[in-house]
Amino acid sequence: MKKYIVEGGNPLFGEVQISGAKNAAVAIIPAALMVDGVCRIENMPQISDATLLMSILQDMGAHIRVLNKSTVEIDCSSLHNARIPYDSARRCRASYYLIGALLGRFGAADVALPGGCDFGGTRPIDQHLKGFHALGAQVEVQGGFIDARAVDGDRLHGANIFLDKVSVGATINIMLAAALADGYTVIENVAKEPHIVDVANFLNSMGANIKGAGTDIIKIRGVERLHGGTYSIIPDQIEAGTYMAAVAACGGQIKVCNIIPKHMDCITAKLLEMGVEVEEIDDNLLVRRIGPLVKTNIKTMPYPGFPTDMQPQMAAALCLAHGTSIITESIFSSRFRYTEEFKRMGAQIQVDGNLAVIEGVDHLTGAQVEACDLRAGAAMIIAALAAYGTSEIRGVQYIERGYENVIEKFRGLGGNISVSEIPDEEEALSAG
Repeated sequence: MKKYIVEGGNPLFGEVQISGAKNAAVAIIPAALMVDGVCRIENMPQISDATLLMSILQDMGAHIRVLNKSTVEIDCSSLHNARIPYDSARRCRASYYLIGALLGRFGAADVALPGGCDFGGTRPIDQHLKGFHALGAQVEVQGGFIDARAVDGDRLHGANIFLDKVSVGATINIMLAAALADGYTVIENVAKEPHIVDVANFLNSMGANIKGAGTDIIKIRGVERLHGGTYSIIPDQIEAGTYMAAVAACGGQIKVCNIIPKHMDCITAKLLEMGVEVEEIDDNLLVRRIGPLVKTNIKTMPYPGFPTDMQPQMAAALCLAHGTSIITESIFSSRFRYTEEFKRMGAQIQVDGNLAVIEGVDHLTGAQVEACDLRAGAAMIIAALAAYGTSEIRGVQYIERGYENVIEKFRGLGGNISVSEIPDEEEALSAG
């Protein structure tokens, strides 16, 4: 096991290149198993979630070639195994996309219940199952596995589906299953995040017929097969936002490169309220913070609202803002566990249900903290970089699930971060 050692208290300067979107990649990789031919996927992020999903496809019989650090070829023409083992699925929440993809291609899926980040509450997949039922699948959950299969033959059928709540995962999963279904599918009350549009664009580039992604209604006319092709994943909105929040917390000036500025509007708006300067230059953003941070209130909402995946990183910056800020988490329950770690560093935070009240302090102080999930881990790095003194961050395996070369990128901005192995006896004491 590893830990990060961070010497904080210095502003950030330089340029950072943003990688392919993690949330798009972890859906596009399962979508590739629906394609009869070779998919060449560019701008693939080098993160552990992507590596795990590709290894699952290989275990199923896919042929994968890594052409360079950000380009892979996936050929799923000869898949032979449709059962996803528990040990693999439990390590990645996005493994549930394999259900929709396998149902679409084979009319059957047997996938272990997924794992991934635990926010201390539940992340139900009831809307996914509702969609699969409507498409003509019989779904049973037993023994830790989801067993789904088309009732009529080996192909699903089109249907009208209304999601009871806006869900990114359900929107993508149902879209995958419907792409190869027989007939016409309409999904209403869908999520509109950029990575949903990216998955739809990927499928369309391989021969699918999907319209409306990015709006409230997605319409899908099922096709017989998908063919091979080349596709480039969009830049990662949340990775870009993380570095923007970091310069807000630490001060300095950075250029965030290789982004789609429109995707950043919801994050940029809040940073501007906080006294951070943001300038758009082509597909880059110049982010500068010279003066003091100003308090603001944030409420997480489905896109185009403020993303829940940016909430902990912004909280790290707001710990140092003048005045009292309030964060309302409306997407996931119990996503404020990380605040106890911030308190170790001197932050003044009170949590009441889905509200966090942050009273800004003059400075944070280095401490030993634990990353309890992916985005909380990124927030720990931000807080540690802004703090006076030395911090140790544990649980960094969560961070590496979704951030490519995070240590090298922060070092490139002047962050003083190193990686250290946790001695066995120290790890045992921590576990005990």
